[in-house]
Amino acid sequence: MQYYISVLKHYATFSGRARRKEYWMFVLFNFIFLVVAAILDNFLGTTFKVTGIALPYGYIYLLYALFVFIPSLSVLIRRLHDVNKSGWFIFICLIPLIGAIWMLVLLCTDGTPEINKYGPNPKGFGNREFDSIDA
Repeated sequence: MQYYISVLKHYATFSGRARRKEYWMFVLFNFIFLVVAAILDNFLGTTFKVTGIALPYGYIYLLYALFVFIPSLSVLIRRLHDVNKSGWFIFICLIPLIGAIWMLVLLCTDGTPEINKYGPNPKGFGNREFDSIDA
C-alpha cells in the first residue's frame, strides 16, 4: 500500500525512475480499487445505461479512473526510465499486438543497475549517495 500512496504523492513527477515493485504494486492496488468501484456502482445503481443496456461500471468508476489517470501515466513513464527508455516509448503500444507484448516485456524487465540518464538506481545498489546513508 505504501507504493500506491507514494505514486499518488508524486502524481505529476515524470522525471526519475520507478522500480518494478513500485509499478506493479500500484497496478495491483489500482485494479483492486477499480473492481471495488465497479461493484459499488452496481450495488448503488449508478451504472451507465446505453440504449437500455446497463454497463458494469458507472460514475464512481469513472471518477476514480480520472483521479488516477495522471499518476498512472507518471509511474509508467518513470518505469520506462528505469529500463533506460524515453517516456515517448509509451507509443510503442500503438503497434497492434507486438507493441503490447513489447511493453509488457519492458515493464517486467529489471532496471539498469547503474546510474542512467534518468537518474540513480532506485534500488540504491552501486550509488555513492546511498552507500553514505548506510554507514
